Amino acid sequence: MSLRLATFNVENLMNRFDYSGYRNQLNEDRALALFEIRSEAEYRLLEQARAIAHADDMRQLTALAIAETRADIICLQEVDNIEALKAFEYGYLFKMVGQGYQHKYTTSGNDSRGIDVAVMMRAETAHGQPIEFVRMTSHAHVTFEQFGLHTPELAALGQEPFERIFRRDCLEIDVKIGGKPLTIYSVHFKSMGSPRNGLNGRDATMPIRIAEAKAVRRIIEDRFGKDHVGERRWVICGDMNDYRERVVIGGDAYQGYSFTPVQETTSCLDVFLADGFAENVVERRPEMERWTLYHTRGPLERHLCQLDYILLSPALAKANGQAVPDIVRRGQPWRTIFPPGQEVERYPRAGWDRPKASDHCPVAVTLDIT
Repeated sequence: MSLRLATFNVENLMNRFDYSGYRNQLNEDRALALFEIRSEAEYRLLEQARAIAHADDMRQLTALAIAETRADIICLQEVDNIEALKAFEYGYLFKMVGQGYQHKYTTSGNDSRGIDVAVMMRAETAHGQPIEFVRMTSHAHVTFEQFGLHTPELAALGQEPFERIFRRDCLEIDVKIGGKPLTIYSVHFKSMGSPRNGLNGRDATMPIRIAEAKAVRRIIEDRFGKDHVGERRWVICGDMNDYRERVVIGGDAYQGYSFTPVQETTSCLDVFLADGFAENVVERRPEMERWTLYHTRGPLERHLCQLDYILLSPALAKANGQAVPDIVRRGQPWRTIFPPGQEVERYPRAGWDRPKASDHCPVAVTLDIT
């Protein structure tokens, strides 16, 4: 029996308006920055109109990308709350995929903006095997001190021992697929942020992501036992906000682009992958075809990288030795630079950088659960 599993950062699936741009220019939408807005009341009205118009276009593309995954279970990141998820699934996704995702799960995590991880699942797989929800466990409350993960590097970032490890949550979902148990860990790690303390954003925030990765591993090892963890069916899905490799882009559209693979010396993914604790199945794809995000801060800083992961336990990886995941890129905006031979036909109405399905690409894989 098979299960189609996917992960996708849907980017700010909100059911509320963000008015912080009126007082914080860094949060102001660029369209509103073009206008002279004389009062906060006027700003609020304009922000509502802008957000509603933008959301409708974007969510159509988000739904198209999810529909293309053909997932039976999908892990999502950046979901505001269960009400937002229900409204999106019914108003957009259901109309595209028919039966839709009847079961939806999320909890309130630790993100200051209120964006959480979530899981949606069908009542049965595409092959008719029942998907049975068993339980959901949040680990948002775990602190550095509880897991013995506080370090001098974290202290230098202002992180106290009593503070919570996860920026959002490590949401543990137990299911049965045709009676066979499977445990899903849905995560969304600390974003890279801006440069600080003389370090780039990725290096400056690395200690937090490493602690998050160690905490996820500890949760799994405590659950199944260190001696048996490799024998059980579990999977880690989500946006790790980190990578072990990237493809650096040079040149321009007129002279031609260059694409140079670069290996990173340090990554939070090493916590999972360095000793075979889990396998990143996306690495079964060719090196140039593993990316799930296009990053740019202008023509001097552009690269493609994998931020979105499906990590399989050794038992699942062995049972699915031929499984190669799909990466859905048709929802990418036109500004994304594709390596030669990877160009795709975008969804209708995709814009230069918006609307888009998300900055991220969904990742989906078909797994044998026997």
